[in-house]
Amino acid sequence: MSDMNPITEEDIANYLANTPDFFERHAELLASVQLASPHGNRAVSLQERQAEMLREKIKALEHRIMDMVRHGNENQMIAERLYRWARALFLVQSGRALPATLVAELQRTFMVPQVALKVWDVDNRYGNEPFALGVSEDAKSFATSLTQPYTGVNSGFEAVSWLEDPDTAMSVALIPLRSGTANGSGDAFGMLVLASPDPQRFAAGLGTDFLERIAELASAALIRLRPR
Repeated sequence: MSDMNPITEEDIANYLANTPDFFERHAELLASVQLASPHGNRAVSLQERQAEMLREKIKALEHRIMDMVRHGNENQMIAERLYRWARALFLVQSGRALPATLVAELQRTFMVPQVALKVWDVDNRYGNEPFALGVSEDAKSFATSLTQPYTGVNSGFEAVSWLEDPDTAMSVALIPLRSGTANGSGDAFGMLVLASPDPQRFAAGLGTDFLERIAELASAALIRLRPR
């Protein structure tokens, strides 16, 4: 190779990659190569450095496996709680008792500090029930405008006033309820409010997949309160 084209590190790397028997012919090089250790200012052999890299990879894989196990356990626990909550709704025979049971079981099963529920456009039999009163047209329009559950701070939402202690609601989840299976389309006929004094419990940007499942189950249960 001429002086105009000096050997580069890439040339060396390509040569070694394409000459696998090089270190078989020059085995003494493997023992003589010294590299800096990432665990202190000392030199280690190539074999020792490779062993350190393998240990680090194994440790990283162990952490990933533990994360997967933890997430799997958490998902199983959530699924079990969702099952218990849905089962409690199926067992309610009285339409008038259903909203209160839904709220109480949701609050207890998922350990939510405060839960409130309003349903509108209900059958005349339920028109004077507490869950059907005290909802303005603006609140109904707002619920319909939500294409997915809202999570974040309480920005003066009317729905937060439905809670027993609105002043302690530092983070809230507002969950519109709709009939049918279309996600985020059609008029809402109710809204669930979940609230916590912990600002991070329902922080903005929180994934809403689980809340959407709550909305679907609650909507399916409460649909029987509407006119037939």
